[in-house]
Amino acid sequence: MRLSVRHITRYRFDQPVRGIVQSQKLWPASSAGQRILSWEVTSEGAQTGAEFVDGGGDMIRLATWRGPLTELTVEVLGEVETTDLFGVLRDHRERVPPSAYLRPTRQVEADAELKMLSAVALKGMEGASALDRAHALSRAVSGAIAYKPGETQPHTTAAEALAGGVGVCQDHAHALISVAHAADMPARYVTGYLQANEDGSPHEASHAWAEIWVPELGWVGFDAANECCPDDRYVRLGSGYDALDAAPIRGLVQGGAPEEELEVEVVVTAGQQQQQ
Repeated sequence: MRLSVRHITRYRFDQPVRGIVQSQKLWPASSAGQRILSWEVTSEGAQTGAEFVDGGGDMIRLATWRGPLTELTVEVLGEVETTDLFGVLRDHRERVPPSAYLRPTRQVEADAELKMLSAVALKGMEGASALDRAHALSRAVSGAIAYKPGETQPHTTAAEALAGGVGVCQDHAHALISVAHAADMPARYVTGYLQANEDGSPHEASHAWAEIWVPELGWVGFDAANECCPDDRYVRLGSGYDALDAAPIRGLVQGGAPEEELEVEVVVTAGQQQQQ
């Protein structure tokens, strides 16, 4: 499938700030499941630093703005040709070993309830394959946390989302990482885009899911929020230990403590398959 992505992030401040520094992780990597046809990130008015690829295989760029500033916009435009590999991440170049993704963070640390959810999901599966166990964990998270926007916050932890029983894709991804860790299975947070609206209307924001390490296959994606594995409707952007580590944009505002208004618009449309 050929997907076109338009991702706009706007920041507005109620008083001028002296400057802004951003770490941008906004470039998807080509792999067996996605081929980047074109991709452009525009940070109007910014000075951009050197680009580098981190250990997870994601490109990062530093962007800085000098004030006074009351607003700024970062725009992503791109086209990607995708292939359905049933969630398996193939031919993605990275240097970090899977075992590094057993590291707990505040957002994915498993409490007693998450450990119990993991144990119940895997009960009687001692002889099952790692892939079957991963699917069981994803189903458990889907059943335990109902998709309901507006009930959680960016800082909500996996434990808090499970206790509340509701959340969005970020919460499902955090909870799935947590129950996988409880089962001693490496797992990580993935950001990207999903072509979900057939009419091409704007999405609320970029999408998120989890990847679990399956020794016989490598990294396999699980979207517990949508009860599926990523297919050719998905564009994989980047990964990390949790939502904060994998965030497409991380920033620091210099000068004062202004009120910030953030507006994110994502439009993903499907076009005709590119001829070979």
